[in-house]
Amino acid sequence: MKPSIYSLSRTDLTDWVLAQDEKKFRATQIWEWLYRKRVQTFDEMTNLSKDLIAKLNDHFVVNPLKQRVVQESKDGTVKYLFELPDGMLIETVLMRQHYGLSVCVTTQVGCNIGCTFCASGLIRKQRDLNSGEIMAQIMLVQKYFDDRNQGERVSHIVVMGIGEPFDNYDNVLNFLRIVNDDKGMAIGARHITVSTSGLAPKIREFAREGVQVNLAVSLHAPNNDIRSSIMRINRKFPIEVLFEAIEDYIDTTNRRVTFEYIMLNEVNDGVEQAQELADLTKNIRKLSYVNLIPYNPVSEHDQYSRSTPERVAAFYDRLKKNGVNCVVRQEHGTDIDAACGQLRSNTMKKDRESARARIAAAKAKAGIKA
Repeated sequence: MKPSIYSLSRTDLTDWVLAQDEKKFRATQIWEWLYRKRVQTFDEMTNLSKDLIAKLNDHFVVNPLKQRVVQESKDGTVKYLFELPDGMLIETVLMRQHYGLSVCVTTQVGCNIGCTFCASGLIRKQRDLNSGEIMAQIMLVQKYFDDRNQGERVSHIVVMGIGEPFDNYDNVLNFLRIVNDDKGMAIGARHITVSTSGLAPKIREFAREGVQVNLAVSLHAPNNDIRSSIMRINRKFPIEVLFEAIEDYIDTTNRRVTFEYIMLNEVNDGVEQAQELADLTKNIRKLSYVNLIPYNPVSEHDQYSRSTPERVAAFYDRLKKNGVNCVVRQEHGTDIDAACGQLRSNTMKKDRESARARIAAAKAKAGIKA
């Protein structure tokens, strides 16, 4: 399969153009066609020679994704199911925020982190996405608005979809640099957030990249007992190791870290856990923020349920009394397949059921007993 041209940084594209014995300015033209005019084929690049267009078609595709399903919520959230060139499925979510249009991108097909409450991990990791496949998600969401002539533009990115971004470190980092390029989509680094479940060595490495994007950590528990029971990654990088890496990140970058905390009823949402969380973050209070997230139930994980409003309020109040910067996150897309990985999982289930039905029908028509 030919790679997507979205995998190339502007420097990479310039190097490729020069290797084709073309003038350097051709790279700028191609880049503008891709990210400013946002064409979906090389043939639309009308100021390029036929020979260069032929070379581009020989070496690359533009967008490698195929749109399978689009779900639109009453609150404006849009959830996309995209098919990759090898037939695998990924999800992307557009959320309307008061500050603009935010897109949540996927970085892996499946996930190996092993969070017991998450729909993303129902299917083990099949492979990493390359940076072009990650970038293509942004471009197709933007095309969704371009086609409607609404004049709206993707302004924020959260790398929090299916998969662990730091388990696909190089591709994610290349994507960040491409989407941040000031002559391309030009999405500001401070409008981009990367989330990790807690790969401590990669947090330390990320601190030294100088990319200026925001870091979020999926914490979900204030102690090792609870966190290890719901997040397998904690057995490899327990809270003590994780927080040493986080403090190193803050010391190196002087940037704030956001803690994501999914509220699981009578699992991690008691006031005693709130106090533990306040104590845990005490040393980094000025440069940390806690995001309390209502749980979207997943049928395959029926041992968990959403925290009651009373328990959420009590948890929030205890954090605030301890001076913790925190908020209860606004919900998006509750009337569609809201949980991360849920649309993909449900679609795959329907595809399997449809395939079994077709096989059964074919056998019945041929007079073969099931």
